[in-house]
Amino acid sequence: MTRTQYFTATSVDGYIADDRNSLDWLFEADTGGEDRFAPFVADVGAFAMGATTYEWVLHHEKLLDQPEKWRDWYGDRPAWVFSHRDLPVVPGADVTVVSGDVRPVHEAMTAAAGDRNIWLVGGGELVGTFADHGLLDEIILGVAPVTLGAGAPLLPRRLPASRLTLTAAEQAGPFAYLTYRVGPPDGRESTG
Repeated sequence: MTRTQYFTATSVDGYIADDRNSLDWLFEADTGGEDRFAPFVADVGAFAMGATTYEWVLHHEKLLDQPEKWRDWYGDRPAWVFSHRDLPVVPGADVTVVSGDVRPVHEAMTAAAGDRNIWLVGGGELVGTFADHGLLDEIILGVAPVTLGAGAPLLPRRLPASRLTLTAAEQAGPFAYLTYRVGPPDGRESTG
C-alpha cells in the first residue's frame, strides 16, 4: 500500500533549514557512516517539494549545468514542485511545476507511484498542507546533533498527540531517527 511520507532531517530545535534557507548545516554533521537515504528512496515512486527547497537544491548543486546529478539522486521518479512563480526545470528530469490544491496533485502522485511510496521532501508548510487534508501517513525525522536557533520550522502547524503515534526510535551514529504514524485530522487543529 502506498504511503505518503515526510522524510527529513531536522535540528534538535526543530528547523529543517537555517535562517538563510540553507542546508549546509546538515552536511557538516557526521552521519556515522550510516546511509538512511538510499534505502528510503528505493521505496519511493514519486515525490514533491516546495519552491524554496527545489531552488536551494537547483542552485547549491548547480543542476542546470550538471543535470546528471538529479538522475543520480532521484532516478527517473516523477517530481512535483509547488510554486507560485515560474521555475527552471532540470534538463531531462521528470519535474512538473504546480500550484494550488495539493489534493489533485496527490492523486496524480499516487497513480505515478504505483505500489511504491510518495515522499514529501519539504518544506514544512507544504507538508503541513498535505497533513491538513489527511494526506500524510508518516513522518520520519533524522534529528541531527545541531541547534540552529532560527530558520524554517519542521512543521509550522499543530498536530496534536492524538494524531501522532511513535512507531520507531533508532540511533544511527550521532543522529536519532524517529518515525511517527500520522492519523487523520479531527477538525480541531489550527493551521499556519
